[in-house]
Amino acid sequence: MAKTNRTIAFLKLTRIEHSVMLAIAVIVAEIIAYSGIPKIPIILLSIIPPILISMGAFSINDYYDVEIDKRNHKNGPLVNGSLKPITALYVTVITFVFGIAITVFINVAAFAIALIFAALAYLYSYKLKRIPLLGNIYIAFTMVIPFIYGVYVITYAFPFSVLLICLVVFLSGLARELHGMVRDYEGDVLEGRIKNVVFLIGKPRASQFAFILYMEAIIISIFMFFFIEPFRFNIAYIIPIIITDILLAYVSAGFILSKSTKRFYSLSRNLSLGAMLLAIIAYLMASLFYVAI
Repeated sequence: MAKTNRTIAFLKLTRIEHSVMLAIAVIVAEIIAYSGIPKIPIILLSIIPPILISMGAFSINDYYDVEIDKRNHKNGPLVNGSLKPITALYVTVITFVFGIAITVFINVAAFAIALIFAALAYLYSYKLKRIPLLGNIYIAFTMVIPFIYGVYVITYAFPFSVLLICLVVFLSGLARELHGMVRDYEGDVLEGRIKNVVFLIGKPRASQFAFILYMEAIIISIFMFFFIEPFRFNIAYIIPIIITDILLAYVSAGFILSKSTKRFYSLSRNLSLGAMLLAIIAYLMASLFYVAI
């Protein structure tokens, strides 16, 4: 396997696109909690910790998953030799330390959330991922953490609208995790002998479970348009969220209909990630539009 440029390899190792999504999620929660746009220095300071800790979390995960990724024929930077495993370990330590340290200048709640998130990220990579369903629940929860963190940067009063966002993101994240296990079944279960959820209940039931989770998330997202501020009858919200819901429905239906081809698996992974990014953008656009009028 060919090596890649070290900068590109570093960005792949740390999954920088996920850090961007986390940063947007934090800003969304801050705008809703503040009922306006917080001061720019507060926003900039607050998004640095989740970005850094997320980078470290992906790095330590790849560090422990080198052999599994080889079985799944993944072309990650540690698998193809672009970066050494020890580099991933260094990245984790540096990003965790600086990410947690910066929250000291925000507030106690932000520090506690960052510390817990970093600790769980390590425990997940080291042990939790091998515990059926618990590891998947953790990953789904990591998608919710930036919204919780963003609220507590601003206030200790948790808005119901952000709670619903967290529920939608958690359900979608857990469904995406199930699809990921179905996609990696051969490497994880058949070759790696990992007894995950798909091993216990089978690929068809795992796909059905993911379908139910996605449908629940879609229903809540539509409910928010009719009843919950700042999304109630907000055109900046409903257009991107409908596109998101269509993409997720297509992906979940595809797994139900057993489109078990490498092409579909690759497409579904990209579509689901793109859909979740679009959903976060929808939350941001709706929040900005709401405070502007």
